Amino acid sequence: MARQHPQPQRQAGSAPCFGRAIGMLMASTTLVQAALAAPNQPFPSQDSLRQLQLAALACARDNTAASCDPVARMADPLLDHPRLPAACKDQLWALSQRARVSAVNSYGRREAIAQPAQLLLVSCRSGEKPKPTAQPAGQAGTTPQFSEGNR
Repeated sequence: MARQHPQPQRQAGSAPCFGRAIGMLMASTTLVQAALAAPNQPFPSQDSLRQLQLAALACARDNTAASCDPVARMADPLLDHPRLPAACKDQLWALSQRARVSAVNSYGRREAIAQPAQLLLVSCRSGEKPKPTAQPAGQAGTTPQFSEGNR
């Protein structure tokens, strides 16, 4: 007869420890894959963000379908951009939700569109540092020399 080992008592609703570990491992693998895929997509240019900003300001000023429709059309694809920071996406979301034609073009409506439009270029700026340019071979590592008369 086979000997049976007693099963440890578990509280109702508790999952085994290894199940949680596997779940956390799978989640971290997904995050790593997403982070590795992000650098391949180019950062939006300042010019394209400026065009969106100008379109949003025109929508706030004119309150017409011709001026407001392009704002949502330009902002929506940027909301899915993997490299844009959350602060930038907050401004994009605000623009896509508020840049709509209204019966009354009140001061509050214009400001609700103009404020995220003004913050757009600052909050969507790339956080990457520019790559250093290569110095000519003869000048690398040289420092200017001063004589006593030049100080």
